[in-house]
Amino acid sequence: MTSTPERKTHSSSLPVNTLDSTLARSFTHIHPVLLLSLYYLRFDALVADPVAELLVSSVPVAAIQLAYLAICLPPAGGSGAASSSLAAGRPSKAPRKGKPSAAAAAGKGGLAVATRLVPALLSALLALVLGPPILAILMVLFGAPLTTHVPHTLLAATHMSLLAVLPLFYVHGVDKKIWKDVAAALLPLDERLTRRFSVALRDREWQKWPVTILTGAYIGYATGKFVGGYVVKGKRLGS
Repeated sequence: MTSTPERKTHSSSLPVNTLDSTLARSFTHIHPVLLLSLYYLRFDALVADPVAELLVSSVPVAAIQLAYLAICLPPAGGSGAASSSLAAGRPSKAPRKGKPSAAAAAGKGGLAVATRLVPALLSALLALVLGPPILAILMVLFGAPLTTHVPHTLLAATHMSLLAVLPLFYVHGVDKKIWKDVAAALLPLDERLTRRFSVALRDREWQKWPVTILTGAYIGYATGKFVGGYVVKGKRLGS
């Protein structure tokens, strides 16, 4: 116990695993398909009236994200490589009686999902209050219109916050040290972090602001989920 002074950042120094349950393993694959399908089905409405569509579609996007968090990821306080097993029903490394470990976890599954909805909702509140203004400022700094299309920019930032900021709040909470790591891109890559990096497309009717950047965000989210979850999981950026 004395040899781990540097491991106090344990929760930020390890990638976050999907919870160890059949439902979590299945839903983590269904989740990006749901998001991309919703975006595809509402794409014409988005091009026709971006503000109205972004407002309306933020509700199902938030619902999909909340379901994903509650079903698939461990909440703050237990994040890290080992935490997924803790949140999934606390299977200890020494199985209690041989086979009951999986059955016990499955029995607690429904209750555990309901319990994780509370931190998921609190994380959504934080992400919706803090994320959009900061992301909107960043978007303006990177070329978004400053004096026009303000609702477009704010609503696009809201969608991006639901996609990328909400899972980070849920898994890491408000720990300053961890958020410093996030800002410095020092966290090991996993499927939440790599989603922050999205593809930006660049002038026809469907390319008006913010349709292209949002298309890139959704495609980048799904791609980052796969790449961060399977290809570069556990690796660090810039180290």
